[in-house]
Amino acid sequence: MNENNLNWIVNFIWGIADDVLRDLYVRGKYRDVILPMTVLRRLDVVLEPTKQDVLDMKAALDRADIRNQDQPLREAARQAFYNTSKFTLRDLRSRASQQQLKADFEAYLDGFSPNVQDILDNFEFRNQIPRLSKADALGKLIEKFLDPSINLSPNPVLNGNGSVKHPGLDNHGMGTVFEELIRRFNEENNEEAGEHWTPRDAVKLMARLIFLPVADRIESGTYLLYDGACGTGGMLTVAEEELRQLAEGRDKQVATHLYGQEINAETYAIAKADFLLKGEGDAADNLVGGPEYSTLANDAFPAREFDFMLSNPPYGKSWKSDLERMGGKSGIKDPRFVIEHAGDPEYSLLTRSSDGQMLFLVNMLSKMKHDTRLGSRIAEVHNGSSLFTGDAGQGESNIRRWIIENDWLEAIVALPLNMFYNTGIATYIWVITNRKPE
Repeated sequence: MNENNLNWIVNFIWGIADDVLRDLYVRGKYRDVILPMTVLRRLDVVLEPTKQDVLDMKAALDRADIRNQDQPLREAARQAFYNTSKFTLRDLRSRASQQQLKADFEAYLDGFSPNVQDILDNFEFRNQIPRLSKADALGKLIEKFLDPSINLSPNPVLNGNGSVKHPGLDNHGMGTVFEELIRRFNEENNEEAGEHWTPRDAVKLMARLIFLPVADRIESGTYLLYDGACGTGGMLTVAEEELRQLAEGRDKQVATHLYGQEINAETYAIAKADFLLKGEGDAADNLVGGPEYSTLANDAFPAREFDFMLSNPPYGKSWKSDLERMGGKSGIKDPRFVIEHAGDPEYSLLTRSSDGQMLFLVNMLSKMKHDTRLGSRIAEVHNGSSLFTGDAGQGESNIRRWIIENDWLEAIVALPLNMFYNTGIATYIWVITNRKPE
């Protein structure tokens, strides 16, 4: 699908907000409805061809009293997600009352697979339904997303003579539409625009800093990528694409598995939805997030080690609540943050509770591979305080000492000022590896 068609779809969906939500929500809250509805409509239309197969499989599994139904239902849907309700969005258009529509729509949502439920829960989309129903807007919203003027299906819509009326929207195109909607909503709420988003130029630089120095040593195979503060997931997808292009240019075949963790509920929902919409179901399953999943206090991948890691963690943000959850400084026994080094069996890497950014780096260092030819490579953005805060023996100083004495630091790259939204502070990319060239 060409760029003009994609822009048409984005503009149409963008217009739904003004048409249906104008008197119900302030503009900054349109995203609470439009983003999850865009996800639902795409998933709905992708699942239409196998709807009956899923219902038949569900009935057979229930008759056999099989409780673990997720994998066979995915196979029946031929997707990484499914819906076991008897409804599609089209079925919900002709409801006699808002009360019936609300009940059936909620039943429709309840039928989705656990990974989609996770997205809906973190979008808090069900909280919007009473307001939409009370204002008689739920039916209008569904009608708008079913409008024949746009096609969110991967299959083309044909005219009566067999010619193409609307081309199909492949997974890449759907991802582009979704990401453009996110970008526009971020601009609408520009006070938050940079909170979970790293400029693409910075991400590409980070990816190249971890890949290019070892480009000639990357062999065909499978590589694991990780971001412990993954936001909407863009850093992982850009890094994945950079690695694939690099490998293809050297006649290598690489597979990638993406892993990420994100504490902000909506941002996590966006990331997981984006992966599902792009057809990357495995990557969506490897994203973990929501308020209960702080990377510092609740590591989602304690046993995993990764080949390449990159992240832009929050700077100057207190981690006091995490500290309390972990038992306070005197009670923390997390092996990521209290290690053995330089003859000290309890060498503390715990920083001041007012700024936890360096702990995200320590988390990555704990996940390095030590038994592979490439080891692990890390790129992480920090502000200037990581270079100098902390007296000797304090956490920040101990982290720097630990890195330097292990000879892991490859480079610190200063980024241009004003590169990130809403801040002109100096920022730096720390590049770390445990396999420096001989």
